[in-house]
Amino acid sequence: MTTRLLALLSIAALWPVAVQINGQQPTLIKAGAIVERVADGFGFLEGPAADRDGNLYFTDIPNERIHRWTPGGGVQTLVEASGRANGIRVATDGSLMVCEMGNRRVTRIDAAGQVSVLAEELGGRRFNSPNDLWMDPDGGIYFSDPRYGPADDKEMTGDHVYYITPDRASVIRVADGLVRPNGLVGTPDGRQLYIADHGAGRTYVYRRAEDGTLSDRRLFVAQGADGMTMDQMGNVYLTGDDITIYDPDGKSVGSIAVPETPSNLSFGGPDGTTLFITARTSLYAVQMNVTGQ
Repeated sequence: MTTRLLALLSIAALWPVAVQINGQQPTLIKAGAIVERVADGFGFLEGPAADRDGNLYFTDIPNERIHRWTPGGGVQTLVEASGRANGIRVATDGSLMVCEMGNRRVTRIDAAGQVSVLAEELGGRRFNSPNDLWMDPDGGIYFSDPRYGPADDKEMTGDHVYYITPDRASVIRVADGLVRPNGLVGTPDGRQLYIADHGAGRTYVYRRAEDGTLSDRRLFVAQGADGMTMDQMGNVYLTGDDITIYDPDGKSVGSIAVPETPSNLSFGGPDGTTLFITARTSLYAVQMNVTGQ
């Protein structure tokens, strides 16, 4: 880690920002909790994901890096030249599943740092810019594929959501009719998948079949999101100007104000009750009374 980043980390810890909570489930968030700046000095943070030990992995898109935060150990850089990695997930074996926006593919990075390609094209057409992903209980991977910015090299007709089968033998399109799908999260039992259509300002929920296909789309809330997560009670957390928390019926039950516009969020920490928030140049954390994804 650079001396500059170490200095920024030490300064950042001195400037927590008070949390603002509204809603009917105050027990979700620990009494007296604050939104604490854990680290800053980055370009644009995204893709937070925790492993079984609570270590948090996150990406810095413009600087093309993947970082890891460990309790008591701070932040270290794991990957350089990440292909503008965005969303990531940590598999049970500790490997990272990565959406490489710049390289227009989904990859796996094993414990030794070896990279293998899981998906980069369908029907002879390269993906737009894989953005976010979620792993189902069987090990299959859903990923969103929107295009932000110039579309002169775009090969896909539309922005869709795809599924990589658990055996990694097939990639199928599972959701279309969306403007610009982005954040994804599924229920722990794998029966439902939530997709935030950032471009349409809507979040939908789908019924998931055993083969990974999706059906019965219905509107969950009239809010899109860049990133999203879910807690153990089935509450869905969406990023926007702040973080809005919805119960399983789509009713807003709370919100968390963040000093910078949040991009994504994930539960982690030693006991899984720390809600980490990536927000532009900084990583923030809020102590919760619930665990989640």
